[in-house]
Amino acid sequence: MSVFDHSEFDNHEHVAFYHDKEAGLSAIIAVHNTNLGPALGGCRMWPYINSSEALTDVLRLSKGMTYKSAMANLELGGGKSVIIGDPRKAKTPEMMRAMGRFVDSLGGKYFTAEDSGIAVTDLQAMAKESSYIAGVNARYHYNGEEADGNPAPSTAYGVFVGLRATVEYATGRSLEGVSVAIQGMGHVGYRLAKHLHNAGATLYVTDIYPEGVERAVREFGATAVAPEDIFGLDVDVIAPCALGAAINDESLPMLKAKVIAGAANNQLAREEMGELLREKGILYAPDYVINAGGVIDIFHQRMESSSNEALRDHLDNIGTTLKAIYARSDEEGKATNRVANTMAEERFNAKG
Repeated sequence: MSVFDHSEFDNHEHVAFYHDKEAGLSAIIAVHNTNLGPALGGCRMWPYINSSEALTDVLRLSKGMTYKSAMANLELGGGKSVIIGDPRKAKTPEMMRAMGRFVDSLGGKYFTAEDSGIAVTDLQAMAKESSYIAGVNARYHYNGEEADGNPAPSTAYGVFVGLRATVEYATGRSLEGVSVAIQGMGHVGYRLAKHLHNAGATLYVTDIYPEGVERAVREFGATAVAPEDIFGLDVDVIAPCALGAAINDESLPMLKAKVIAGAANNQLAREEMGELLREKGILYAPDYVINAGGVIDIFHQRMESSSNEALRDHLDNIGTTLKAIYARSDEEGKATNRVANTMAEERFNAKG
């Protein structure tokens, strides 16, 4: 099948494939739209079943970054890259340097950053081969702590701000006593759990890896849940913080929560899921709006002049943006994901 015929192609500007046999690298870069500026999006390393699955993921993620940057009021376009392989087994410094050469080959059309399976040390290796690597010279931290280039703290804080705003809009409540089920206890999920615990929420957590779950149980008094049971819990909030398509034909009928608000990209298996959630009375926080903290962080690190306070203010605005989406959703009688898409398109198409 041609890339142009792919169901997720959506008029991407540039899709590039790269293979370096010696370094063991098979990777794809997708640039969706650069109307607002150069494309920025993280590099993900994952043991995809095949190249077709990897292509679907990178196309969906790249498009999401266009919408994410637009809704976060950033002068950036959308792109993404994926490396096919198990980051716990296959990753090497040579592979990361080869990935840097791949990014460099696009001549600044695309900047990469950290994502699932990629650490700051990996970006530093890429940066030996390219100047288009973001997140390696961090200066600002939303909470005044030492900045190390990892955008996960800002992502988690932004999701926390957005989740709090969504719960407030849906129920009029604070987070004290609110029950939240978190799917995925990685770098972002764990930090989100910490914010929620400090705000008085009751936590239920799951992950395919036990370490993060055990840590949340130990540190936050969370309840461990089997992965297959997380969406059926009778809780106030479901927070998908793992891979995409968590809200699908199988999980949707199980949902008892009144709010879906999490860090994962592409949480809806299909756009129509937004309408189905609305019909069930579930308020959905559009993923690329609520999880924009990472790209906001990277944007500020690239600015010649910013500050910890400016970064935090930008992250706090995620809650304001979400409430504007919910108000327009109620006014127009449309699903929140559809409203967010329209608002984002109004912004980046205006510069086209």
